[in-house]
Amino acid sequence: AMLFRPIELLVMLCALWLGAAQAGEVRILVQSSPLAGFKYHAGEDLWPELREGDRLDLVREADNEHDANAIRVEWHGRKLGYLPRKENRAVAAAMDNGDKVDARIAKLRQHRNPWQRMLIEVFVVL
Repeated sequence: AMLFRPIELLVMLCALWLGAAQAGEVRILVQSSPLAGFKYHAGEDLWPELREGDRLDLVREADNEHDANAIRVEWHGRKLGYLPRKENRAVAAAMDNGDKVDARIAKLRQHRNPWQRMLIEVFVVL
């Protein structure tokens, strides 16, 4: 069996991580939250087609009159809602900084409260 000293192992792990980062494969979860505005947009109509794990597109709306940090959430070009206003500042700053972010549907639930219907996860891609 091959044994490595801790520093050798650390160097190898860093090299692997840097290689993956250069390939755009490292995704860091930065937010997990409900979808805001589900009942006001296409969510209800699209509900039968939505699947956990589906990719979501995030669109920055810096000119949004209600929220300067607004981030629209879309599924196949259809507006589902927004990242919650209380939780969107860090992701908005990352997007404004040119960082690559992506999102996915983490959980779908049949629930009377529209805030409990969809949980989304947002990642920064390194």
